[in-house]
Amino acid sequence: MKKTILSIIAAMTMLPCPSQADLAKFKDQLYDKHGLEISGFMEVRSGWRCQSDSFQRDDTINEGRIQLEIGREIASGQLNIKTDLVNDLVVHQTRGELRDLNLLTSPLEIMDLKIGRQILTWGTGDLLFINDLFPKDWQSFFIGRDDQYLKAPSDAIKASLFFESFDLDLVYVPVFNSSNYIKGERISYWNSLQNRTAGNDFIFHDQERNSLGDDSEFAMRLSRNLAGLELALYAYSGFWKTPEGMNGDLINPRLIYPRLSVYGASIRGPLAGGIAHLEGGYYDSRQDRGGDNPLIRNSESRVLAGFERELGQNLTGAIQFYLEWMADYNTYEQALPVPDTGKDELRSVITLRLTRLMLNQNLRLSLFAYYSPSDQDSYLRPRARYQLNDQLTIEAGANIFLGADDHTFFGQFRDNTNIYSGLRWNF
Repeated sequence: MKKTILSIIAAMTMLPCPSQADLAKFKDQLYDKHGLEISGFMEVRSGWRCQSDSFQRDDTINEGRIQLEIGREIASGQLNIKTDLVNDLVVHQTRGELRDLNLLTSPLEIMDLKIGRQILTWGTGDLLFINDLFPKDWQSFFIGRDDQYLKAPSDAIKASLFFESFDLDLVYVPVFNSSNYIKGERISYWNSLQNRTAGNDFIFHDQERNSLGDDSEFAMRLSRNLAGLELALYAYSGFWKTPEGMNGDLINPRLIYPRLSVYGASIRGPLAGGIAHLEGGYYDSRQDRGGDNPLIRNSESRVLAGFERELGQNLTGAIQFYLEWMADYNTYEQALPVPDTGKDELRSVITLRLTRLMLNQNLRLSLFAYYSPSDQDSYLRPRARYQLNDQLTIEAGANIFLGADDHTFFGQFRDNTNIYSGLRWNF
């Protein structure tokens, strides 16, 4: 069975799979001669829609991937590289993806400095984000790629300062890094301009923000531990990570990234035999502070509360409640070009995560569920992962979208419900 799996991976990635002994010898030689530490994986993933979609192919994902992670100590610190080579049969493209290329150094005893491409994240939410204003890849998330690909890389400088009473993280992004949003390339969506579901027949384009200085981002986190509690304050100055505005040209509409500032706080700590967290943030939409421009998203407040604990042997559960509260809602309603076509003032989401380990913890069964009481829609992510040995893993899962209306956030993706499977060989 192992040889069969390796042959499938080799065919999809168009690369040979060497024996474990040969690979270990090769890695030892690289470390002895050049000081390089290498790890990674090769995998194949395939996924299909569970219903027809006139705007998209039946396969949502069909690709072979190899990831290489390389580390090397140099005089001034640690050089880190993580890169993927993908043979994507859905779009008939072979491409490289550079996820990490950075230098980690400590110029001061109290300071760590990371310069270059890197994955950035903070906040307390589980697959819900308030003060984490770093780019995401929602397309990867919805088609069944590994969870690590939800976090997209940033080209940034991050400084971490460690003081006796608190820690301070500062992030500077010279040129804005947006999220990979849903715009019709692989996933159909609700097109408000045409008042219908669209896909490959209507792919939105956005106006890039690529000016050094004018389109820079700044983020800050101040944190400390106090009596077993993790406390943090956050600030961000930049832009909406997905294009939450439009240029107003109905003939050639383009999405835009309006300016945004965010101020927030979080607390996390033990409670009732588990871990509880509370996070909040105010989104200051700086180009629509009055709320009277229907083409730009209003300012809003966001709150997230969650709790997780062990429910039994090898069984854990977690629940979260999330709320968005639009500011200046009456002004927003009055500015709508067509009455009763806008968003609700309040949007709420409840999430549930269940995880069960079986077969000596080699089999991991999980369910992550989103449900929005305000939108009356939901999104289910069941998944099973089985580790055959230290190198080989088999995975299967689904992305299930449900909703009564075509225009709600999860309801618009109903025709994109899909199942997927994957084989991975780690080295």
